[in-house]
Amino acid sequence: MHAPVPSGSAADGPPHPAAPHAPTAHASNATPGAPAHPAAADPHSPAPSAHTAAAGDAASADRSAPSPGAPAQAGAAPTGAQGAPVQGQPAASAAPPAGVRLDRRAPAEGAGGGDDYPLQAPDPRVAAEPAAVCVACRAGRVDDDGYCENCGHAQPRERDHMEQECGPVAAVSDRGLRHHRNEDAFAVGTTALPDGSPVSVAVVCDGVSSATRPDEASLAASRAANASLLDALPRGTHPQQAMHEAILAASEAVNALAGEQPAEADEHAPQQNAPACTIVGAVVTAGLLVVGWVGDSRAYWIPVDRSPAVRLTEDDSWAAQMVAAGLMGEAEAYADHRAHAITGWLGADAYELEPHTAAFKPDRPGVVVVCTDGLWNYAESADEMAEAVPADAAARPLHAARVLVGHALDGGGHDNVTVALVPFPAVPQGAGSA
Repeated sequence: MHAPVPSGSAADGPPHPAAPHAPTAHASNATPGAPAHPAAADPHSPAPSAHTAAAGDAASADRSAPSPGAPAQAGAAPTGAQGAPVQGQPAASAAPPAGVRLDRRAPAEGAGGGDDYPLQAPDPRVAAEPAAVCVACRAGRVDDDGYCENCGHAQPRERDHMEQECGPVAAVSDRGLRHHRNEDAFAVGTTALPDGSPVSVAVVCDGVSSATRPDEASLAASRAANASLLDALPRGTHPQQAMHEAILAASEAVNALAGEQPAEADEHAPQQNAPACTIVGAVVTAGLLVVGWVGDSRAYWIPVDRSPAVRLTEDDSWAAQMVAAGLMGEAEAYADHRAHAITGWLGADAYELEPHTAAFKPDRPGVVVVCTDGLWNYAESADEMAEAVPADAAARPLHAARVLVGHALDGGGHDNVTVALVPFPAVPQGAGSA
């Protein structure tokens, strides 16, 4: 099945030879105090130890904010370089560290020297770092494994919910309501072409849950593809070729994970598959839209006037194969329990890699929705996706991405949900085909 093309034209990427063997379906995710006191001047009197304030309260439990370690939000305050004071703040005091005596002891009568520098015993009054408090019961201590010792509740992890805004591009990822971890990942960025015109990039990956370390696979792939695009585009590489190369770079990054598997792990679970994931990406310039993908993560074109909205990618999946072969209708195929078994993926156990790329020149402004099946399961057709996308998505992409993730969670949140929105600018009249 070929995805329809937005008005204004489309150009598919260079054809790739079919794999010599019929691919076998790979199971996918079916269903983001007091200041320190200086040492005492009197060498015969004990020096008081430093007193430090206890650390602040435990982190907020608000899941709408990015977890610690999640991608930085735009506009974050800069941090001073290590070892240098932040501009506008006084330089650190040159007082010696508390707990160590730097003043030389007066030599005792008849003793030889006084060249020793004895250490003071720790002051038991100094408060220790407070333990994290459970976000559920707000009383229990959280152990090193991330569980509350009082109620047993698992605490939010770094990737349970992530948000990032980079220039005009924004993305949100959420663990969903049924999975114990988030196996999706995204990467967004902006750069400029050699002529100085801006270009936006978004990459979304979905880890294959039947494989080992799917969360690592999606993270490695998204980072590698994003880095490849941001390196190639400023050098003048055509966006469609840059996308092709980015998918190959992502594949290499995922393949490398297979070699990092400990030998003992292979002995205990020899039946496990190598790390694997799907990938979909978009590159938007002043007049060109390029998408690339492997697997069943998708890209949609949603014009501002909603006429027409179009799906830009075609799934590498069992359902898509059935529809393309004319053996089943789309509704029937995607209702089948085998629908989400993918026939293309990134990973060491994948068949011959066939990156799909396509270029378009839309004739009106809009947004590109780049997402995993955790979203499109709840807005499968282009019209359904257009209905779910807020009218002001091009002007408020982060807000729109949050709305779309909320749409999936409201629908059941059976899978991890990840979406990136890339606004497409208005194109000058008379623009031709790609």
